[in-house]
Amino acid sequence: MATLADHGVDALIAIGGEDTLGVASRLHDEGIAVVGVPKTIDNDLSATELTFGFNTAVQVCVDAIDRLHTTAESHDRVMVVEVMGRHAGHIALWSGIAGGATMVLIPEEPFDLDEVCAAIVHRHENKNRFASIVVVAEGAVPKDGTFSTSTGEVDAFGHARLGGIGDALAKEIESRTGYESRAVVLGHIQRGGTPTAFDRVLSTRFGIAAIDAVHDNDFGTMVALRCGSVVRVPLSEATGELKLVDPELYDVAKVFFG
Repeated sequence: MATLADHGVDALIAIGGEDTLGVASRLHDEGIAVVGVPKTIDNDLSATELTFGFNTAVQVCVDAIDRLHTTAESHDRVMVVEVMGRHAGHIALWSGIAGGATMVLIPEEPFDLDEVCAAIVHRHENKNRFASIVVVAEGAVPKDGTFSTSTGEVDAFGHARLGGIGDALAKEIESRTGYESRAVVLGHIQRGGTPTAFDRVLSTRFGIAAIDAVHDNDFGTMVALRCGSVVRVPLSEATGELKLVDPELYDVAKVFFG
């Protein structure tokens, strides 16, 4: 607050996800003129249908999955693709459906490892399908908690540092099925590169809408996409709770499991 005052900043436009906009909401409560713009590849802000960055991240994952199909089929191999998604599995679900994954594992639906392995065995026993791609969100966990991937470390916001579910899952699948399994962790590759046309247009619309909100002195709000229109919502609504995967969409993915 002192820095903003020292530099004569009239208004602050905060661009980010849950943590960034959570801080923005607190600043607004302290009297700072703030407008929020939703930007996170996780797409987990409940007040907007989509955040910019998400579409690009999904496309990066789908491109990787498409390439992995080739080597998986060549070697009759199981490929486990770990993507980002701490509490919400939007990236895993969308990229898994678009990429033709054998199985998609997300934080919202703890998985049964025996069922995962059974589906893979069934798939490989079918002569017309001799490769498996398992897409797993970094925050996915087994139902029985048989293995943990937490390092015990936390980030600046107190979140546990995740990573490792892909490697652990690949080892378990190979041990239980006998099929050679490899893990591919896309990591920060998902966060960079060339944005999709959709994200470029969406971010431009959000930017103009944010400036309009500043001109209208409509602070403490976030611009959001709803039913194709860009609207304003309270910052508190944007950060009140995470937007998790729609169970109906996950049911679509499950049709193709195994």
